[in-house]
Amino acid sequence: MTQPQHEVLHPANWKAARGYSNGIAATGRTIYMGGQIGWNADQIFETDDFVEQTRQTLANIVAILAEAGGRPEHIVRLTWFVTSKQEYLARLRDLGAAYKSVMGKHYPTMSAVQVVSLMEDAAKVEIEATAVIPE
Repeated sequence: MTQPQHEVLHPANWKAARGYSNGIAATGRTIYMGGQIGWNADQIFETDDFVEQTRQTLANIVAILAEAGGRPEHIVRLTWFVTSKQEYLARLRDLGAAYKSVMGKHYPTMSAVQVVSLMEDAAKVEIEATAVIPE
């Protein structure tokens, strides 16, 4: 059995966080990933569906992380920028399934912010990521 990669920080008297962690302590090689969006390796959007763009965005993050020898469980922070809070909240179940299909049951610290628009007009979500790969 492998040891946990990171220590989840959660005060004992707090209500459980759902779909994210409040804090994570980690030691190792830190990887910073710029904002990724839901286009493919050729910078083409294959869909305008919010959930599918999110799935592709997460897959892009995992692909970049793999270049450093990392895996999804090494991600310690995600910052989401979405163009529609309403669409995000209305599609939580589908979003959770898409997230798990790429990230598994790993829930790093996360923040989500609604923005007016993103630099690529067709993008509905942009996600920044930070990972720590154990030494």
